[in-house]
Amino acid sequence: MYHSISSTTNSRFSPFTVSPELFTEQMSYLTTHGYTPITVTQFMQARTHNGCALPEKPVVLTFDDGFADFLMYAVPILRQFNFAATLYVSTAFLDGTSLWLRKEGETQRRMLTSSELRQVDTYGIECGGHTHRHPQLDMLPPQMAREEIVICKDVLEQILGHAVSSFAYPFGYYTPRIQQFVHDAGYISACAVRHMMSSEQTDPFALARLWVKPTTTPDLFGRLLDGVGMSTLQTFYLQMRTPVWRVVRRCSSLGHSVEVEREGVTTRVHNV
Repeated sequence: MYHSISSTTNSRFSPFTVSPELFTEQMSYLTTHGYTPITVTQFMQARTHNGCALPEKPVVLTFDDGFADFLMYAVPILRQFNFAATLYVSTAFLDGTSLWLRKEGETQRRMLTSSELRQVDTYGIECGGHTHRHPQLDMLPPQMAREEIVICKDVLEQILGHAVSSFAYPFGYYTPRIQQFVHDAGYISACAVRHMMSSEQTDPFALARLWVKPTTTPDLFGRLLDGVGMSTLQTFYLQMRTPVWRVVRRCSSLGHSVEVEREGVTTRVHNV
């Protein structure tokens, strides 16, 4: 899971960036070690044995949000290595800037235009949905969450002129109800985060991904692909998925503190 491929950032947004130079080294690692990148939908088709078979060492490269630097920096590198990838787009910000990134101080980061998105599509990059306005879906009233999912798909299909099959949850947050909304909208898969590997047995509407950061050196990149150190990441993910963490997020958004109880321990959670 990537976000922005660029070297220009501030400290609050830097965890979401990978420099073009490091990205090139990571893609070179994949080639040298015999990995074959495929799209999310190709992975899903192989799972259903729909005339497709997984290569010996498959890897799925995904990019969230739809930043303009994907076309500027990532696409030329992907084409250099003849690699497939899946790009997840938040449609409200096409032709504009990253207005949802206020806390990260990155509201002026340029997003892809509709024309550029069509150009990306011609290069064989799969384009998927990432909601319309990039909200935390599990924090929205059901009808609003459903609209975010459906509107995004409709806008993408109007721009691209063909069906869009894959979805990614903003921030990785979802619930069984959100998964059902994604299914009902006509998607066949959805990516979460989960900080672990996916397999052919993984829930197609909760596909796991590994977050690639600016500190992910080629050596660490290889260790992640080999599954080294996964237990720590999985523990962190499970902690973030607890009911307490959801209350923390809701409390922060509402601007007040509440008391929550878990396993017999009462904790006051503040907005900070």
